[in-house]
Amino acid sequence: MRARTTLVGATALLLSAALAGPAFAAGPATGGHSATRKAIEAAVQAGVPGVTATAKDAHGTWSTTAGVGDTRTGAPRSTADRYRVGSITKTFVSTVLLQLEAEGRLSLDDTVEKWLPGVVHGHGHDGSRITVRRLLNHTSGIYNYTADDDFGRTYFTKDGFFAHRYDTLTPRDLVAIAMKHEPDFKPGASWGYSNTNYVLAGMVIEKVTGHSYATEITHRIIGPLHLTATSVPGTQVTVPHPSSRAYSKLAQTATGPSYDVTKLNPSIASSAGEMISNSADLDRFYSALLRGKLLPPQQLKEMKTTVRADGIPNTRYGLGLMDTELTCGVHVWGHGGGIHGSASGAVATEDGRHALALNFNGDWAGDMDAVIDGEFC
Repeated sequence: MRARTTLVGATALLLSAALAGPAFAAGPATGGHSATRKAIEAAVQAGVPGVTATAKDAHGTWSTTAGVGDTRTGAPRSTADRYRVGSITKTFVSTVLLQLEAEGRLSLDDTVEKWLPGVVHGHGHDGSRITVRRLLNHTSGIYNYTADDDFGRTYFTKDGFFAHRYDTLTPRDLVAIAMKHEPDFKPGASWGYSNTNYVLAGMVIEKVTGHSYATEITHRIIGPLHLTATSVPGTQVTVPHPSSRAYSKLAQTATGPSYDVTKLNPSIASSAGEMISNSADLDRFYSALLRGKLLPPQQLKEMKTTVRADGIPNTRYGLGLMDTELTCGVHVWGHGGGIHGSASGAVATEDGRHALALNFNGDWAGDMDAVIDGEFC
């Protein structure tokens, strides 16, 4: 994940998987976790209030923190901290859809129009030309609703955020914002990260199952894996304890005052990025996924079938899962996520035996790439 320089920025920070640059790598750690720890400390020195991280490998589990969880009291971060994970939500959503495909309840080649008639329509958008697969690998061309200027002013600037932080938006509201714009490209013609794709994916889950995407994730993933720190909060504005405060500049620069943005209504993220978890749970989730504990071989193969992620060096995008080669030449699979005051990354080796998850409780500074590089190279 790239260092944060602004929250509003084109509003792309929210839930952005494209927070990952040449970041994710894998392989045996050669020097314990000293390089990881050094990179975490450097992130705090660069301005991140606090960091929490947990790695799991053949030698066991290692956790660390640096900096503070509360700038007012000086209370430290906890290795058990729960935090908003942003776009890491996308891997959970994709996993549920692939489970449904394995059960014969839908096909990745079904059109969006089949399941959501009339929803993707207007200004050149056409749901009859977009498949579920194109939603999941971001080749649909559907406009990214978080890039809408009005949305950015309303939810990412200081005045807008504090006036609207508790607004409730429905998935249809979010899709309607996207439909006011022309598509970025024709379906399949290119690659472009769009949070709208995964709002629609969550809507498809509900149409197929009759249950919300949150219910399906809870029943199919959170429960079976005993992810006790993981939740889909819906409209709940708080983060369960233990947790730290989350901070943002709420501006287009990394200078100026920081604001406590811990409380917000995550419906603005919906199934593109509203989930809460902690580092140990994320390690467990990605390890289980890559070891074939959640998907049959065919569906896991589909998830790991990648396309070039334009604009993200050394990275290819599968179905809610990113494959990135680091400078040391090795790969891991995972996802990154950002939402107000919270930047997260979770990666694991292809065999699922070495995993790392971490969180910054500030969204304007720090090099997450360096932390992941330190752990795996």
